[in-house]
Amino acid sequence: MEELDAAILEEKEKLVKSKKLRLLYLDEEDMIEAGVLDAKKCVHVMEETVGLLEDGDFIMGGPDHNSHGIMLEFPKQSDIEGFPINDGADRRFIAMPAYLGGKFHVAGCKWYGSNGNNRRMGIPRSNLMFVLNDVETGAPLAFMAANLLSSMRTGAMPGLATKLLAKKDARVLAMIGAGPIAKACFRAIMTNASQIDTVKIKAGSLKSKTAAALKEYIERHYPRVKAVTVCDTLEEAVRGSDIISESVSVKPGQYPTYEKSWFKPGATLIATSFFNMDKRELVGIRKVVDNWKMYEEYGIEDQEGYDENGYRKPTGCMGEEFYYMVEDKLITRESIDSLGEIIRGKKPGRKSDDEVIFVAIEGMPIEDVAWGHEVFLAAKEMGIGQQLKVWDHHSEEE
Repeated sequence: MEELDAAILEEKEKLVKSKKLRLLYLDEEDMIEAGVLDAKKCVHVMEETVGLLEDGDFIMGGPDHNSHGIMLEFPKQSDIEGFPINDGADRRFIAMPAYLGGKFHVAGCKWYGSNGNNRRMGIPRSNLMFVLNDVETGAPLAFMAANLLSSMRTGAMPGLATKLLAKKDARVLAMIGAGPIAKACFRAIMTNASQIDTVKIKAGSLKSKTAAALKEYIERHYPRVKAVTVCDTLEEAVRGSDIISESVSVKPGQYPTYEKSWFKPGATLIATSFFNMDKRELVGIRKVVDNWKMYEEYGIEDQEGYDENGYRKPTGCMGEEFYYMVEDKLITRESIDSLGEIIRGKKPGRKSDDEVIFVAIEGMPIEDVAWGHEVFLAAKEMGIGQQLKVWDHHSEEE
């Protein structure tokens, strides 16, 4: 802690003496050069991050400091000419601020713009930037392209879940979804599943271009994988798989729906986006989450109502489904473990080779802060990026 305090004081003194403020700009090529695609290191950093989450050494947005972010949503219609409309194409902006303690001791915010119509123009659905700030002075440290930063930290969490909970002799991996996030998930999972020799891919269709691209990538870069198959149905992909990684992008109500009979003994399902399953079948399956309080907030905010059988309507979010199961007294809160508890030794990892485990991972801005901080430090050490002037002589009128 004394070393940390000394470093903070040194940075403050530099800022005061220079009366100049600069930030490091990192474009996507800079980010790659600085190691943003290092899946193994990213998994390690996520393990440190989730441990700090368990310790309470963090702050995110919202009244209870556990919010995923603050979303700007457009209306479905407007009387104002030219006003942006939500046409069902995932059009939104999100600000995702956070502070992370420990060795990081830094704040940051990911600014997230999304529009599904972008695909028609051949550009990514989401365009992201990330700003890193000194937590003591508030000064900006870096401004960086964040599409790869975001996808890698998202993918690293299934890699961490694999390390903590999957069977060590897992051989068959199912990828539900085949886009950029799926590719990041695959890379991270493979750093912690050394026996995988078969991969099954389920995308929108057998002719999916993203599925074909992921298949080609695996065959070219992972020679230890002997068989890569694109599956026609979700059941085909899940049956016989040791690890199932879900990362799909679908419209509301079109969530991938699983059946308990599809899962072999010892299977681990890791969901990063959309999920649906009969809650009665979910009761006897072990449940693990990344941040329970975040799902509590989701559950309080979202009230989808009940179906004709008296069960909550699907939300598409695994962790939120767990929350409603607790609220409806189908399970107890104590039956749900967290990754942080496992990392800190408060709860066991896998209890048996036959245990089926479902892991809910939704993503948190502390992950962006952690990985952005590590890439920033690497870039500084390597002399990568551009120094941009914020001011030379700041205004005295504040």
